[in-house]
Amino acid sequence: MTAEEVKNAIRNVPDFPIPGIQFKDITTALLKAEYMEWMRDEIVKLYRDKGITKVVGIESRGFIMAPAVAMELGAGFVPIRKPNKLPAETISVTYKKEYGEDTIQMHKDALNENDVVLIHDDILATGGSMEAAINLVKKLGVKKIYVNCLIELEGLNGRKHLEGKSDGLDCLFGIEVDE
Repeated sequence: MTAEEVKNAIRNVPDFPIPGIQFKDITTALLKAEYMEWMRDEIVKLYRDKGITKVVGIESRGFIMAPAVAMELGAGFVPIRKPNKLPAETISVTYKKEYGEDTIQMHKDALNENDVVLIHDDILATGGSMEAAINLVKKLGVKKIYVNCLIELEGLNGRKHLEGKSDGLDCLFGIEVDE
């Protein structure tokens, strides 16, 4: 299994969810168990020795790999969700994204000052949702925050936008926006 094989399995969907957006659909890479296993193992290799205690997955495609990575790291899983999806008391952050505005929430008691957190999502585009997730996690005063995604959309400057806001940022693939 190679990175190129997995990368080539990612589908490009033009004009979704709005005209002009080239959506990178990871569901086609999830059709083969060996691709999922490769992605999980590559993420785990990056963070095995970082002392991760919680893996935070951003709704919704961040929910796919984050629990598997958490189990391999011996860590807990924490979901970040859209409003009114979590049953207990939450904290919130509102942010701008490339095609609108959104709010994310997390349970207020999900993290504490002793946690070393890995925030995971499928794609890093402009960095808006990842920055919001970092800000949300920081509200709970954790020790360290690492950031991971499967795909970085190169040319949208998401990485630059996040510089200095976490203890590290890694993405498995870089893909040009119009690939």
